[in-house]
Amino acid sequence: MTQNYRITLLSGDGIGPEIMAVAVDVLKAVGKQLDLNFEFKEALMGGVAIDATGEPLPEESLQACRDSDAVLLAAIGGYKWDNLPRQQRPETGLLALRAGLGLFANLRPATILPHLLDASSLKREVVEGVDIMVVRELTGGIYFGQPKGIFETETGEKRGVNTMAYGESEIDRIGRVGFETAKKRQGRLCSVDKANVLDVSQLWRDRIMALAADYPEVELSHLYVDNAAMQLVRWPKQFDTIVTGNLFGDILSDAAAMLTGSIGMLPSASLGASGPGVFEPVHGSAPDIAGQDKANPLAQVLSAAMMLRYGLDEPAASDRLEKAVLKVLDWGYRTGDIMSEGMKAVGCREMGDMLLKAVSEQG
Repeated sequence: MTQNYRITLLSGDGIGPEIMAVAVDVLKAVGKQLDLNFEFKEALMGGVAIDATGEPLPEESLQACRDSDAVLLAAIGGYKWDNLPRQQRPETGLLALRAGLGLFANLRPATILPHLLDASSLKREVVEGVDIMVVRELTGGIYFGQPKGIFETETGEKRGVNTMAYGESEIDRIGRVGFETAKKRQGRLCSVDKANVLDVSQLWRDRIMALAADYPEVELSHLYVDNAAMQLVRWPKQFDTIVTGNLFGDILSDAAAMLTGSIGMLPSASLGASGPGVFEPVHGSAPDIAGQDKANPLAQVLSAAMMLRYGLDEPAASDRLEKAVLKVLDWGYRTGDIMSEGMKAVGCREMGDMLLKAVSEQG
């Protein structure tokens, strides 16, 4: 019996439409093999939405996302919209999407593929075998805390204010995601905070420690964020699962991404307590190469694999996408960002063709 899924596509800006086209083709191919039917609906978000409607996330687009089983997002933003007022910028639409869907947990893996060991800027012995999952709180902290804004003081001087704030319930729910994720991996969870100087981080640490009693099988450790950043570069293999707040997670997950040699290889999942999740590559819209067939679509395809696994509970289909990516790398095909000596240089479209071939060989 055919299983039907409604997928909202947010192709966005820059290279977004190019890499999304590859992911959709591969999803259709896997769907035919496993009797899965994907009903795709395009919606506007980011710069293209601003140009069309004046808003980075129109209400119509948000409603389409709410009505779907999962949301596949490509990339948003670009130089064209950088000087708009903050409330009109593409990134504001991303925050509104997360808040509108209640997406409080962001899962960002950083796994070193053996094919790309030499693409990392760190020594082979440092990065070989690295497999990290960063669990980032997504709808609280300094990005959402109040008060916020730029205010004029009594002396006429302007003062910028952002508030880092977390309630116990916000910490507990992301903490549980961290512990549950670690249970399914190597059973080690590192909580990252700045409890030596920030009161909000002291509450964070207190709550994470209290949760640990419910997860005796998970080994819990703590690091201050500055030390965690240093340790990611010094010896990343010490980490299994990291759980942290919004700001720290934003920074550390990007640092972890670059251990792999290219941010163009890494997917992410943003999940809520219920309803559709959002699945997207961690890289940006790369407007400098948009429309030139130079983009790497693998992170988008791997994001689709995360969508199948975490959003739709279709692990067999997810496995096929992940195996196709590994097979194409085995064959030696590389886009420019991961190119190395002796490999075969291809563009976005040809990489997509090779992925379809790799899927077809799985029967």
